[in-house]
Amino acid sequence: MNFKNIVGHEDIIRHFKGSIETGNISHAYIINGEADSGKKMLARAFARTLQCEEGATEPCGKCQSCIQALNMNHPDIITVTHEKTDVLSVNEIRQQIVDSIGIKPYKGKYKIYIVPDAQLMNEQAQNALLKTIEEPPEYGIIILITSNIDKLLPTVCSRCMVLNTKPVRERDMLEYLVKELGLTEDRAYFCLDFAQGNLGKAIKLAKNEEYSAIVDSVVSVLKKIHELDVDDLTTAVSHIEKFKLSIDDYMDLMMMWYRDVLMLKVTGNIDKLLFKQEYSTMKVQAGLMSFQDIEDKIDAITRAKERLAVHANFDVTMELLLLTLKEN
Repeated sequence: MNFKNIVGHEDIIRHFKGSIETGNISHAYIINGEADSGKKMLARAFARTLQCEEGATEPCGKCQSCIQALNMNHPDIITVTHEKTDVLSVNEIRQQIVDSIGIKPYKGKYKIYIVPDAQLMNEQAQNALLKTIEEPPEYGIIILITSNIDKLLPTVCSRCMVLNTKPVRERDMLEYLVKELGLTEDRAYFCLDFAQGNLGKAIKLAKNEEYSAIVDSVVSVLKKIHELDVDDLTTAVSHIEKFKLSIDDYMDLMMMWYRDVLMLKVTGNIDKLLFKQEYSTMKVQAGLMSFQDIEDKIDAITRAKERLAVHANFDVTMELLLLTLKEN
């Protein structure tokens, strides 16, 4: 949770350090970017630095404040939680922020609230927070972390300093994956191609055993998709359901498969493929499909992903998707 340990995001780190140096700290921030892009790490590094007793642009790591922040038990760095997975309610915002921000910090210079999944706040919750953002105490700082800033009210966004994460440079990601995680270059490049500049996704793929199983599952389904009959499709849906908790990543990999098919159809270059080992299968599929066919399949995966995000029936959504992918 130090700035110096964060890979990429130089613009955001430069902004945070500059505001600390000048004392021009905003009372409300929005850190926006896709899931696993490092938003929480940035927020926690900023909070830890602000509360450090040394007052520098990097936390000293030795004072009591730094140690408490590192152990996630600093009394003046509060992470807002929510019970339901799909909503951050008005009562949770009131109880955890609105009703307590008026109490002065216990020991730090600031009282900092970090709100992960801020896009889950319903309209009532955002309106409850709005007055606090408009008239915060001088010691109060609220950091909203979101993967979809469009879900936040314009009135909330207009009163916050908005910071957008950007893709991490490939060379920086490669260096981290090889030197810090000990991956081979081939394995590291697979993670890089999948993650598309998102180091968190690359790390998850590299470290989580389930990700290897997801990759194997995607390959087993899509390399034989045109041969599956109705019973096979039902079996495939049951198999995919094992990865229901990681379905976003599963479907991202499905899109990467068809991106590879499209790339192969356009360039014929195997070097640009994520699934290089499936070159012969992809070459056949590229010959069977037009450019429009491939784009339609990528769009179908996107639509299915969106439907699942709003809790559409899993089996029905996946069966319809596989039927669409099966068609030529």
